[in-house]
Amino acid sequence: MEEYVGTQQQAFRNRLLSKSRFLTLAVIFTLLGAGCTKNIFSKHQSILNSAVSSNNHLSILKIGVLPTQSRTEQERMVKPLDDYLEKSLGRQVDFQIANNYQEIVDWLVQGKLDIAYLGPVTYLEAIEKGAKVEPLVAPIDKHTGQPWYRSCIIVKADSPIKTIKDLKGKRVAFVDKSSTSGYLMAAATLKKLKINPNRDFAQVIFAGSHSKSMGALENGIADASVTNISSYLKRQKIGKLTHENSRVIWKSAPIPHSPIVISQKLSPELIQQLKQAFISSPDGIEDIVGTESAGYTLVIASDYAPIQELRQELNLISTSAK
Repeated sequence: MEEYVGTQQQAFRNRLLSKSRFLTLAVIFTLLGAGCTKNIFSKHQSILNSAVSSNNHLSILKIGVLPTQSRTEQERMVKPLDDYLEKSLGRQVDFQIANNYQEIVDWLVQGKLDIAYLGPVTYLEAIEKGAKVEPLVAPIDKHTGQPWYRSCIIVKADSPIKTIKDLKGKRVAFVDKSSTSGYLMAAATLKKLKINPNRDFAQVIFAGSHSKSMGALENGIADASVTNISSYLKRQKIGKLTHENSRVIWKSAPIPHSPIVISQKLSPELIQQLKQAFISSPDGIEDIVGTESAGYTLVIASDYAPIQELRQELNLISTSAK
């Protein structure tokens, strides 16, 4: 199944990046057609600023965030994004970081959010439970230039663990059973190798976030951490893990990147605004689920079909799915 995920990457990349270029050109064409032949961006910003003051009556957009990093780190990343979206959309936005993976799914099912930063699995779980949402955009990974990422397992540099088979008898920190890169991809490989974590590992830990999974390794609570390459590279800048004291023993096939989803109740005009805002986001706006991104590209529901098939193979589809 990992091979199946990997074989979809070329068509996935070509279609998504083509749509990104098309949308960018459409935005530029609109601005030029409006007579903005000089000082396009400064004039466009004036229009946006005027919109903020004239559209105060618009409802607040509620945006939910998956708790993939430490709360302090995600709150830091939210501020510039909050400012950018309010200027771009001409209305107030309100970010809410969930306490766990299940909470953000519940918020979507209950209709409490307009937009949400999810992972592929949490998006699929929300759909199964009746949430009326659809994927809008996903980040382009800064390190690969592609709209996908890879799960990985990391250990200390001096660990006797050399391969995934060596995890038997060891303590392993996953993120959450609803995490794509922090559980699903590794679980699929373990099953293929006939390794049962509950039977073969000394301890199975569900840390709750990527930062906590890696923190368990840093602090000696776990012998291995299941996370993703992007989070691992970012952790090296703010945590105790470095290239010198840790290493990757396994990487997954490419995974379709974490979608930003929108409520189906949003108007077509607002959806178009959101597309333009994300596709046109400036450098320095961080993706708040932990990806070091180089912008965003459009995605659709079928992009996540390979992940759903993998969940089916592992019997992880919710029995209460609607």
